[in-house]
Amino acid sequence: MAIYHFSAKVVSRANGSSAVASAAYRSASELHDDRLNRDHDFSNKAGVIHSEVMLPEGAPERLNDRTTLWNEVEAGEKRKDAQLAREVEFSIPREMNEKQGVQLARDFVKKQFVDRGMVADLNVHWDKAKDGTPKPHAHVMMTMRDVGPEGFGKKNRDWNSTELLKDWREAWSAHVNERMAELGLDGRIDHRSYEAQGIGLEPQHKIGPAASRRPEQGLEAERIEDHTRIARENGERIIANPNVALDAITRQQATFTTRDLATFAFRHSDGKEQFDQVMGAVRASPELVALGKDGRDQERFTSRDMIAVENRLERAGDELADRAGHGVADRHRDAAIGAAKGRGLVLSGEQRDAFDHVTGSAGLASVVGYAGSG
Repeated sequence: MAIYHFSAKVVSRANGSSAVASAAYRSASELHDDRLNRDHDFSNKAGVIHSEVMLPEGAPERLNDRTTLWNEVEAGEKRKDAQLAREVEFSIPREMNEKQGVQLARDFVKKQFVDRGMVADLNVHWDKAKDGTPKPHAHVMMTMRDVGPEGFGKKNRDWNSTELLKDWREAWSAHVNERMAELGLDGRIDHRSYEAQGIGLEPQHKIGPAASRRPEQGLEAERIEDHTRIARENGERIIANPNVALDAITRQQATFTTRDLATFAFRHSDGKEQFDQVMGAVRASPELVALGKDGRDQERFTSRDMIAVENRLERAGDELADRAGHGVADRHRDAAIGAAKGRGLVLSGEQRDAFDHVTGSAGLASVVGYAGSG
């Protein structure tokens, strides 16, 4: 099931970070760090399926080289606590294949970052989660200074805006949902918090693989402990009221499989015993509705609330379809067809039928067609 995750942080010397080392790790490559006079070699790291530097208009071509790019960034910063780059990380829906996921990330990065003037170093990772399912996500390192034909200029403070980050978070949600709909994939994501959505669960901290390997270290240990506490308490909430889980899942997708439910239960439980209790509570809920097997021979489920919502939508659709008065006058339709012909666009018989149907008098008209059919 699609999961919303979008986070941002600053790569800074204040915490001992190097832009070159960070870029080498994200891209699973070997880069030489001029400032530290050492090589950062992460070429054995697995899971990176796409890596590219994306330049804004007017940037010098030499910055397409990752080593050159981040060494120039390092050379331009003199302070010991200098902020070197901004990094954004976002999850890619598991429902997408690798090609679709890469294109999704590229389109978003170009529109939201590169077109604003940032140099973006995009790396798409297609890792495996603990349960063996894909865990696709992208890391984007972005420059913090304006860039022109000669190279980097002044720091652009507008890019530090909290409002801009909020816009990016919302834009990612809209971008994913639009692309999922275009591809005919089930599932949606929501950038809002659980509280804002009215879901009775507490959000968890993100614990990366590096942190999980060193739980004994100070702040990371506290984060992992808090993460576990939240998972346990969320599990208790679901066991007491399975509708909480059904509500959360069906807000993202109208129907779900046993694996989707297990993925959700794994995130919101602490240990196998509680996981089994969460799964059992949801499966035993009278609000759970079994729909039978889908085209992949997988059992699918939904909730009674979701069926009620779809029934209301169906009734509303029927009422709209029975209404007349929204048609486009024949003279306007003929004018549009004539203008299209003047541009060399001639509709096929099926396309003309669709055109007439959509512009007819009914209050609701829909057309289902294959991608690329016009």
